[in-house]
Amino acid sequence: MGEHTVRTAVTLGAAVLLTAGLGTASAAQAAPGGAGASHTTHRQPVFVDCLWKPQTRPDAFILACGDGNSRLSSLHWTKWNGRSAVAEGVNLVNDCKPYCAAGTFHSYPVVVRLDRAEPWKKHPRFEHFTRLSLAFPGPRPDGYGRVVTYSLWN
Repeated sequence: MGEHTVRTAVTLGAAVLLTAGLGTASAAQAAPGGAGASHTTHRQPVFVDCLWKPQTRPDAFILACGDGNSRLSSLHWTKWNGRSAVAEGVNLVNDCKPYCAAGTFHSYPVVVRLDRAEPWKKHPRFEHFTRLSLAFPGPRPDGYGRVVTYSLWN
Protein backbone atom coordinates (compact mmCIF):
# COMPACT_ATOMS: atom_id res chain seq x y z
CA MET A 1 0.00 0.00 0.00
CA GLY A 2 2.90 2.41 0.74
CA GLU A 3 4.37 2.03 -2.76
CA HIS A 4 0.97 2.76 -4.34
CA THR A 5 0.58 5.93 -2.20
CA VAL A 6 4.02 7.25 -3.19
CA ARG A 7 3.38 6.54 -6.89
CA THR A 8 0.02 8.35 -6.69
CA ALA A 9 1.57 11.35 -4.93
CA VAL A 10 4.35 11.62 -7.53
CA THR A 11 1.85 11.37 -10.40
CA LEU A 12 -0.42 14.03 -8.88
CA GLY A 13 2.55 16.33 -8.22
CA ALA A 14 3.75 15.99 -11.81
CA ALA A 15 0.25 16.71 -13.12
CA VAL A 16 0.00 19.86 -10.98
CA LEU A 17 3.38 21.13 -12.18
CA LEU A 18 2.54 20.40 -15.82
CA THR A 19 -0.83 22.13 -15.54
CA ALA A 20 0.72 25.18 -13.84
CA GLY A 21 3.35 25.44 -16.56
CA LEU A 22 0.83 25.20 -19.38
CA GLY A 23 -1.45 27.74 -17.72
CA THR A 24 1.41 30.22 -17.39
CA ALA A 25 2.47 29.76 -21.03
CA SER A 26 -1.09 30.22 -22.27
CA ALA A 27 -1.57 33.36 -20.20
CA ALA A 28 1.71 34.80 -21.46
CA GLN A 29 0.76 34.19 -25.10
CA ALA A 30 -2.64 35.80 -24.59
CA ALA A 31 -1.20 38.95 -23.02
CA PRO A 32 -0.65 41.62 -25.72
CA GLY A 33 2.99 42.67 -25.70
CA GLY A 34 3.65 40.22 -22.86
CA ALA A 35 6.48 37.77 -22.49
CA GLY A 36 4.83 35.40 -24.97
CA ALA A 37 4.44 37.94 -27.78
CA SER A 38 6.61 36.42 -30.49
CA HIS A 39 6.57 39.24 -33.04
CA THR A 40 7.39 42.11 -30.68
CA THR A 41 10.90 43.49 -31.01
CA HIS A 42 12.50 45.90 -28.61
CA ARG A 43 13.10 49.31 -30.10
CA GLN A 44 16.49 49.95 -28.52
CA PRO A 45 19.30 47.41 -28.98
CA VAL A 46 20.79 45.88 -25.85
CA PHE A 47 24.32 45.19 -24.69
CA VAL A 48 24.63 41.47 -23.80
CA ASP A 49 26.79 40.79 -20.73
CA CYS A 50 28.91 37.76 -19.80
CA LEU A 51 25.92 36.08 -18.12
CA TRP A 52 23.81 36.47 -21.31
CA LYS A 53 21.64 39.18 -19.74
CA PRO A 54 20.52 42.12 -21.88
CA GLN A 55 21.70 45.47 -20.53
CA THR A 56 20.69 48.99 -21.45
CA ARG A 57 23.01 51.82 -20.45
CA PRO A 58 24.98 49.76 -17.90
CA ASP A 59 27.30 51.68 -15.57
CA ALA A 60 29.86 48.83 -15.70
CA PHE A 61 30.66 45.97 -18.06
CA ILE A 62 33.18 43.09 -18.03
CA LEU A 63 35.08 42.83 -21.30
CA ALA A 64 37.20 39.79 -20.38
CA CYS A 65 34.48 37.35 -19.32
CA GLY A 66 36.87 34.48 -18.63
CA ASP A 67 39.09 36.19 -16.08
CA GLY A 68 37.74 39.73 -15.51
CA ASN A 69 41.11 41.29 -16.33
CA SER A 70 39.56 44.03 -18.47
CA ARG A 71 36.35 45.84 -17.56
CA LEU A 72 34.57 49.11 -18.10
CA SER A 73 33.34 51.20 -15.19
CA SER A 74 31.85 54.63 -14.45
CA LEU A 75 30.07 54.59 -17.81
CA HIS A 76 28.06 57.74 -18.59
CA TRP A 77 25.99 57.27 -21.74
CA THR A 78 25.47 60.30 -23.97
CA LYS A 79 23.78 58.39 -26.81
CA TRP A 80 21.74 55.18 -27.07
CA ASN A 81 19.54 54.61 -30.09
CA GLY A 82 18.80 51.96 -32.72
CA ARG A 83 22.08 52.53 -34.57
CA SER A 84 24.71 53.16 -31.91
CA ALA A 85 25.50 54.01 -28.31
CA VAL A 86 28.29 56.18 -26.90
CA ALA A 87 29.64 56.51 -23.36
CA GLU A 88 32.60 57.91 -21.52
CA GLY A 89 34.11 55.95 -18.67
CA VAL A 90 37.14 54.06 -17.44
CA ASN A 91 38.75 50.87 -18.74
CA LEU A 92 40.30 48.95 -15.83
CA VAL A 93 43.00 46.64 -17.18
CA ASN A 94 45.13 44.18 -15.22
CA ASP A 95 48.81 44.38 -16.21
CA CYS A 96 49.23 40.70 -15.22
CA LYS A 97 52.75 41.39 -13.90
CA PRO A 98 54.32 39.12 -12.78
CA TYR A 99 51.16 37.07 -13.49
CA CYS A 100 47.45 37.96 -13.58
CA ALA A 101 46.55 36.84 -10.05
CA ALA A 102 49.30 39.11 -8.67
CA GLY A 103 48.86 41.88 -11.24
CA THR A 104 47.69 45.45 -10.73
CA PHE A 105 44.64 47.07 -12.29
CA HIS A 106 45.28 50.38 -14.04
CA SER A 107 42.60 52.92 -15.01
CA TYR A 108 42.44 54.46 -18.47
CA PRO A 109 39.88 57.06 -19.57
CA VAL A 110 37.97 55.70 -22.54
CA VAL A 111 35.18 56.54 -24.98
CA VAL A 112 33.02 53.49 -25.67
CA ARG A 113 31.04 53.09 -28.89
CA LEU A 114 28.58 50.28 -29.62
CA ASP A 115 27.15 49.67 -33.08
CA ARG A 116 26.07 47.08 -35.68
CA ALA A 117 22.77 46.14 -34.04
CA GLU A 118 21.47 42.74 -35.18
CA PRO A 119 18.82 40.31 -33.96
CA TRP A 120 20.13 38.36 -30.95
CA LYS A 121 20.14 34.63 -31.79
CA LYS A 122 19.34 33.63 -28.21
CA HIS A 123 16.35 36.02 -28.00
CA PRO A 124 15.37 37.10 -31.55
CA ARG A 125 12.86 39.70 -30.33
CA PHE A 126 15.85 41.68 -29.01
CA GLU A 127 18.40 43.42 -31.17
CA HIS A 128 21.86 43.66 -29.66
CA PHE A 129 25.00 45.57 -30.47
CA THR A 130 27.60 43.30 -32.09
CA ARG A 131 30.62 45.61 -32.17
CA LEU A 132 32.34 47.59 -29.42
CA SER A 133 35.09 50.17 -29.97
CA LEU A 134 37.25 51.71 -27.27
CA ALA A 135 38.96 55.02 -28.00
CA PHE A 136 41.71 56.07 -25.59
CA PRO A 137 42.06 59.88 -25.59
CA GLY A 138 45.12 59.75 -23.30
CA PRO A 139 47.26 56.98 -21.85
CA ARG A 140 46.36 53.44 -22.85
CA PRO A 141 47.38 49.90 -21.85
CA ASP A 142 50.61 48.50 -23.28
CA GLY A 143 50.02 47.02 -26.71
CA TYR A 144 46.70 48.81 -27.28
CA GLY A 145 46.18 51.19 -30.20
CA ARG A 146 44.34 54.52 -29.82
CA VAL A 147 41.20 52.69 -30.95
CA VAL A 148 40.53 49.02 -30.24
CA THR A 149 37.54 47.25 -31.78
CA TYR A 150 35.95 43.99 -30.62
CA SER A 151 33.23 41.81 -32.06
CA LEU A 152 30.65 41.06 -29.38
CA TRP A 153 29.19 37.62 -28.77
CA ASN A 154 25.83 36.56 -30.13
